[in-house]
Amino acid sequence: MTTAPEVIDDAAAPDARTDWELIVDGVMGGRSTGTLRREPVAGRPAVHLQGEVSLENNGGFVQMALDLRPDGGVVDAGAWHGLALDVRGNDEIYNLHLRTADVVRPWQSYRRSFRATPVWTTVHLAFTEFTPHRLDAPLDVRRLRRVGVVAIGRAFTADVAVAGLRFYARPDRG
Repeated sequence: MTTAPEVIDDAAAPDARTDWELIVDGVMGGRSTGTLRREPVAGRPAVHLQGEVSLENNGGFVQMALDLRPDGGVVDAGAWHGLALDVRGNDEIYNLHLRTADVVRPWQSYRRSFRATPVWTTVHLAFTEFTPHRLDAPLDVRRLRRVGVVAIGRAFTADVAVAGLRFYARPDRG
C-alpha cells in the first residue's frame, strides 16, 4: 500500500494529472449531460466540469472523478485530517465522494457536501464529516481509492472548477 502524498493534483504544476474522468448518469439510463476540460477558469489553470443534471429516467448526477493512484490502487491517508480543494463554481452545492477498497457498487460512496462560490476558495473537508451512502462500513482512510466532485440529486446547471486537490494535516500536526 502507498502512503498518500500531500498533493493529489495541482492544475498549475507541470505534472498536473490528466486522468480525470467524466461520468454522467447515462451509465444507468439517466439523461444528464456534461463536459470535462482542463482549461483556465477565472485566471487559474483548472479541471472544469460543466453540465446539466437531469432527474429524467431515474438520473441525477454529473461527476468528475480521479483515481488517487493512476493504477487504481489504494492509498493510505491515515496521516491526514481531510481533503482541501481549491474550487470555484456557480454558487451551487456539490458533493465530494470518496471510494475505498471496501466500496464495490457504483452507487456506494462516502459523501460530504460543499458550496462552490463564484470566487476561488479553498474548502477543507475533514474525513470525520463524510457519511456513508448505501453501505454500512465506516470510512477507512487507509484504503482510499478514488475521489469525485459530483453535481447530484436535483435538476440544475453544474459549473465547478478545481485548481488544486490535496490532503491536509491533522490540526495537532500543524
